[in-house]
Amino acid sequence: MLVRHGESAGNVAREFAEANGHPFIDIAQRDMDVPLSELGERQARAVGLWLGSLGRRAPSVVLTSPYVRAERTASIALAAAGLGLPVVLDERLREREFGVLDRLTKAGIQQRYPEQVEARSRIGKFYHRPPGGESWCDVALRVRSVLDSVGREHSGQGVLIVAHQVVILMFRYVIEHLRAKQPASVRLCTLLDKPARRIVPIQIDYRGFEIPDKFVVGYGLDYAERYRNLPFIGVLKPEVYRGVP
Repeated sequence: MLVRHGESAGNVAREFAEANGHPFIDIAQRDMDVPLSELGERQARAVGLWLGSLGRRAPSVVLTSPYVRAERTASIALAAAGLGLPVVLDERLREREFGVLDRLTKAGIQQRYPEQVEARSRIGKFYHRPPGGESWCDVALRVRSVLDSVGREHSGQGVLIVAHQVVILMFRYVIEHLRAKQPASVRLCTLLDKPARRIVPIQIDYRGFEIPDKFVVGYGLDYAERYRNLPFIGVLKPEVYRGVP
C-alpha cells in the first residue's frame, strides 16, 4: 500500500507563495523537519481509520521516509488504526532533492535560473536534473532498490509505504511496468478512481470512491499549486482552468 504524507506546513507555505507571486517559499525548518499541518494530521487519522477497517488485509510492515511529515503521518495512522506496528525509516523513501531550486516558486525559478526552465522544457521533467538535485528518473532508481528489498525481506507480508508525491508516482511507474513480468502479487489502491480518464485498462484492488470526469481539488489535490489545503474534495469550476473570464 502506498500513502503520500498528509498536508505539511511546507505545502501550505508553497501554495501561499505561488498564489501571491512570491519568489521564495517562507518556511523556517529544513525540508526534512517540516511538520504536518492541522489538516495533514486529520488526513493521517482518516487513513488510519481506513487501515483499521481492513481487518486481516491490514499491513504487517510499515516503511516510511525519514522526513518528519512522512514519519508523523505513519505514526498517526497506525495509532488511529489500532495497529501496534514499528515504523521503519528508510532514507531511500526521502523527498526528491531539488538542489538549487529548493524553496523557490515557479516565479523564483524563472527569475533566478531561467536556463533551468529552458532545460526542463527541452529535456522533460522526468529526466531533468537541477544542479545539486535529482531527476524523477533518479527517484525511480531508489524506488527499484526499495522494491528489491521488500521482495527479499517481506515476501508474503502486507507492506505499507508512506512517502512523498514524486516517490509515490515513481512507485506507480515501476509497479505498473512490473505487472508485465507476472509477479506473484501486485495490488493497486486509490482514493479516487476516474475511469473516464484511463489511457489503458487497469485493475484497481482497493478503491475509495469512483468519480465522474471532473477536475477535483482539495485534500492534497491541487490546480497550479492551489487548493490542495482545502479540508474537502470539490469540483473546480471549468472557467478557473480554462481561463474563461
